[in-house]
Amino acid sequence: MLDTALRGMPELHPGEVWLAGAGPGDPALLTLQALAGLDQAEIVVHDSLVDARVLALARPNARRIFAGKRGGRPSTHQGNITAQLVGFAREGARVLRLKGGDPYVFGRGAEEVLALAEEGIPFRVIPGITSGLASLTMALMPATVRGINRAILLATGHGITDENRECDLDWTQIARLGQPIVLYMAIARLPAISQALQAGGLPPDTAAAAIASATMSGERVVVSTLGSLPDDIARCGIAAPAIVVIGEIVRTRAKLLALLPQLAGGTPWPPG
Repeated sequence: MLDTALRGMPELHPGEVWLAGAGPGDPALLTLQALAGLDQAEIVVHDSLVDARVLALARPNARRIFAGKRGGRPSTHQGNITAQLVGFAREGARVLRLKGGDPYVFGRGAEEVLALAEEGIPFRVIPGITSGLASLTMALMPATVRGINRAILLATGHGITDENRECDLDWTQIARLGQPIVLYMAIARLPAISQALQAGGLPPDTAAAAIASATMSGERVVVSTLGSLPDDIARCGIAAPAIVVIGEIVRTRAKLLALLPQLAGGTPWPPG
């Protein structure tokens, strides 16, 4: 059945680059088209958050090239990554650029496809399940709940450097939206973000949670409040990669667990 589905997938041609989302981690959450890319690619250029079990699905003779970028750690420069993609394509290789989550959600996918387009390199973008939404699902926190929220905000906790100036979101304005906030790459700056959101009017007892290693065997869930979450994740030893969610949708988890405690995933905090 799987072989039949893969035979119906598009062909990755020589000199072409596919940008594929590898999803939040668990190989079971790959799309069929991403799997088809792994099956055809001669070169796989992958991020640091792509699970080893996903990379193992590539054809045995494929070259696997690490191109990870992690905040606060030595990382491959984006310009070098793009130059590699262009160079491999011009050599006639079938290239798969494999990214954690979805290529267009805080994955620099837009930068890469623009560069490929400017160089006349044919490309295809394959969506993936973004870790922000997958984390909520696995932690029993629906992204939208009728009667609670009519929108959800996805944001990065990183400031963006633009011509040597540090640009950041206006967290006080975001607080006034009154809608749940899902933060990527926010663990290091969470104390400052929490304070800014409270300054914007979000009460310190607003429900909040951190979800680490979502969809993986080591998944951990810390349920807390906006004011206490930075201390709680430090006490619990939560580190990146992790997703932070702030808002009343977090409380749905406790309601579900009270009804069906066997649904619990990861390691809850506080224990018990």
